[in-house]
Amino acid sequence: MQIQKSFKETSGSGSLFLVPTPIGNLQDMTFRSVNILQSVDFICAEDTRNTGLLLKHFDIKTKQISFHEHNAYEKIPDLLDLLLSGKSLAQVSDAGMPSISDPGHDLVKAAVAKNIPVVALPGASAGITALIASGLAPQPHVFYGFLPRKQGQQLSFFQKKKDYPETQIFYESPYRVVSTLINMLEVYGDRQVTLVRELTKVYEEYQRGSISELIDHIADHPLKGECLLIVAGNDGSIKTNSESRENASPLEVVQSLIERGRKPNQAIKQIAKEYKINRQDLYNLYHKID
Repeated sequence: MQIQKSFKETSGSGSLFLVPTPIGNLQDMTFRSVNILQSVDFICAEDTRNTGLLLKHFDIKTKQISFHEHNAYEKIPDLLDLLLSGKSLAQVSDAGMPSISDPGHDLVKAAVAKNIPVVALPGASAGITALIASGLAPQPHVFYGFLPRKQGQQLSFFQKKKDYPETQIFYESPYRVVSTLINMLEVYGDRQVTLVRELTKVYEEYQRGSISELIDHIADHPLKGECLLIVAGNDGSIKTNSESRENASPLEVVQSLIERGRKPNQAIKQIAKEYKINRQDLYNLYHKID
């Protein structure tokens, strides 16, 4: 067991401060965050160029150390040595809270293992900020971060989460939102969802509606900027597509998927696998090949 009294005791080491940065609007930077970044010995930054702009804006002169997912393994021992020697470090990500979808968690674990104080500052978090204005139940909720990119992996992921009653929070690229919503519609059914775009920035936008409504809207209004999805949990009132098509033929299901945006070959492959039938036979049936 380990007990940390962040401000009552000193262990002879420095402290690791986890400092949130704005997710878009620089006015969201807190006074405490600025003070900590000014007072620590080094700032561990995910992207020193990006963080450099933030430091310049607030006239912070503290030296940066590059620390990101590609060099975390080799950098952590050196950072621990600095902390154990009495130096204090601040760890920041490009935007929002450290340790969320970045390598900060590995540094935290390593510092805790060495009994180095780890102090988290409160601040901006895109997922929670979007959640409370989404119009969907703010609690209970689950945060998943970025989704799997490949269709098969994503469908499998959704299958495991479809019965969760909690509101779900996902990050997604604007270029993959439509395909993700199509996959989600297939597994979750036509639930309520809120798409949040460019949070805290001048073009901030909330798109609230059913999954199918958002798919139709985005078809005519292509997305730009950073996006995240807030999805209603399963309350038992929405049938999944697999439940609603129990009496449909494989060909009817293929056509239904295509109408919702799936490419023909993708739909044929998916349904052939689900129904355990020959994919070539279904392909020939769809294309009316004798």
